[in-house]
Amino acid sequence: MNYKSTSKESTRMFKNDFLESLSKVHWSVPLIIFVPVVIFCTVRAFASYHLSIPAYIGLFAGALALWSLTEYVLHRFIFHWMPASSWGQRIHFIFHGVHHDYPNDAMRLVMPASVSIPLAAGFYFLFSIFFPQGQLYAFFAGFITGYLFYDLTHYAIHHANFTSGFWKKMKQHHMHHHYNDSTRGYGVSSKVWDKIFHSDFMQ
Repeated sequence: MNYKSTSKESTRMFKNDFLESLSKVHWSVPLIIFVPVVIFCTVRAFASYHLSIPAYIGLFAGALALWSLTEYVLHRFIFHWMPASSWGQRIHFIFHGVHHDYPNDAMRLVMPASVSIPLAAGFYFLFSIFFPQGQLYAFFAGFITGYLFYDLTHYAIHHANFTSGFWKKMKQHHMHHHYNDSTRGYGVSSKVWDKIFHSDFMQ
């Protein structure tokens, strides 16, 4: 991942036009898909299962924390796993390598629905093993909110000009990951796990 394009245009990834269209997504699409999911889960948790407000807040907050860890683990161990085979390297490029080669490509900064919807469904069924239905809705609402915060933060870090010191530091952290050392700085929406697992940049 030494090549870095300064172009804001999208590079073509697939010869097939349909597959190519699935690889691009506007930043607003995750909101359109998943905000209704968060609302639905929240309404169901309260209206159908009469979950208390403290219980909802606790489950929601716990799910946010789990998403933050999930984001870190996916980025570090899945997206940055480099297989030795040529087909494995092709899959790596499709999932994450293209973003490192073309970091300014606005159409490949949030997760496409072709990936995010099956992934969300997988997590929902995984959580259903551990939580009864009412708690599941509250927990899943928090987890999806964490994902949305990550996706929009990632887009903003690449395309927004921040005035806040906090967000400037977050952007610097991620830009170091892209342009200085891609083996560190895996947290996008939080630097907490980089500090815990000693993958933060040396100060």
